[in-house]
Amino acid sequence: MRVRVTTTAAGITAAALLALPACSSHANKTAPSATSSSARSARPAVPEPGSAPLSSAALTERLLVAGDLGSGYTRKLERAEHNDDVTVLGCPALEDLGGDAATGGSLDVPRQAKTAFTYAGSGDSETSEELYSDAPGKLSDGMGKIFDAMTGCPKYQVLVGGSAIDIATRKTAPPQVGDEQWSQLLTFSAGGRDSVMKQTAIRDGNVLVIVSGSPALVDRHVDKALTKATSR
Repeated sequence: MRVRVTTTAAGITAAALLALPACSSHANKTAPSATSSSARSARPAVPEPGSAPLSSAALTERLLVAGDLGSGYTRKLERAEHNDDVTVLGCPALEDLGGDAATGGSLDVPRQAKTAFTYAGSGDSETSEELYSDAPGKLSDGMGKIFDAMTGCPKYQVLVGGSAIDIATRKTAPPQVGDEQWSQLLTFSAGGRDSVMKQTAIRDGNVLVIVSGSPALVDRHVDKALTKATSR
């Protein structure tokens, strides 16, 4: 069954999918297998007394900037929104969430901010950061459902416009920081090329941090992003 989805925030975007044929092939040719998706710490989700969700403006001030990352990073300008249809094939779990989860778009949180960078030191790799703020339970449920759906399908296909992209997912061990953590690797295959993207999400109280992009860059900067996002 085909499910039409919209492409918004939370990690995988239509722009990333469309750009895949131009990416260099760094992926292992063996498609990863799927496992259970979310990794959660035993620490209860108890925010500070009286703490209210941060505004989008406050989240924007807590985003990483190029100077936080080091040399070789350039802020990526926002692309004009694409109107290409995005269709998911072969993943009932994503269908149950209305299809938006294939691109992470099911996280319905109005208070958010995002940024993205290119890194010239490694073949023009990219990394992006997204911040969300809401009640801890809402952030936990929303992110958990998205990751459960995405990693619940070992393989599925996305049609972007007239292009077919095969996607394989695999859960990875997230850093044990914050209150809850999720992490996954996604392998995109199209036009005879493979590209691997990592996505790590960490919830700390009423703030959710999502860092996506080249696996090495995500691992390098996720702690930095969390520290800045949760600074008091």
